[in-house]
Amino acid sequence: MFKLTEEQIRVELQGLQGWSIVNGKLHKDFVFEDFIEAFGFMCKAAIHIEKMNHHPEWFNVYNKISIDLVTHDAGGITQNDVFLAKTLNSLK
Repeated sequence: MFKLTEEQIRVELQGLQGWSIVNGKLHKDFVFEDFIEAFGFMCKAAIHIEKMNHHPEWFNVYNKISIDLVTHDAGGITQNDVFLAKTLNSLK
C-alpha cells in the first residue's frame, strides 16, 4: 500500500461525505441518537474492519464516535483508508 499524494487525497475527499484531514489523518465525527445506536455502529463496523485487517483509531463517548484513519506502515493516508471511510459511511 502506497501513501496517497496531497492531490490524490483532495480528490478522494470529494467523495467522502463528512470526512476531513486532521493531523495528517482522515477524520470524521459520527453522531447517533444514543449510546446503543453508537455501539451498534461500532459492532457492525468491527466486522468490516477485521476482514480488512485495517484498524482505525476511534474514540466513543455516549452517542459520539470520532474516527481517524491512517496507514502507519505507509506513513500516511492510503487507498485502504479511503475504502474504510467509504465503508463506514455506508453503515451509518
